Amino acid sequence: MDVTGVIALCLGIGLPVIGLPWLIMHYVTKWKSQTGISQQDEALLDELHDLARRLDQRIETVERIMAAENPNWKDSRIADMSDQRRQLR
Repeated sequence: MDVTGVIALCLGIGLPVIGLPWLIMHYVTKWKSQTGISQQDEALLDELHDLARRLDQRIETVERIMAAENPNWKDSRIADMSDQRRQLR
C-alpha cells in the first residue's frame, strides 16, 4: 500500500469517527453557552416593538379618517382587490 492509500484510509476512517462527533459537540457547547439574547438584541427588539405599535396607531388613525370621509371605503377597496385578482388569472 502506498502513502496516498494510507492517508486516504486514515481520513476515511478518522473523519467520520473523530471529526464528525467533535464538530457536533463543538456546536452543541456553543449553543448551550448562548442560551439568551444579548442586551443589544433586547434593546433592538424593544425599539422594533415600539415602532410597530406606533405604525399600528397611525394605520388606525388613517382608517378612522377614511371612514369619516367615506363610510364604504373598505367595501370598495375589497371589491377593487377582487377585480384585480380576477384580471390576473
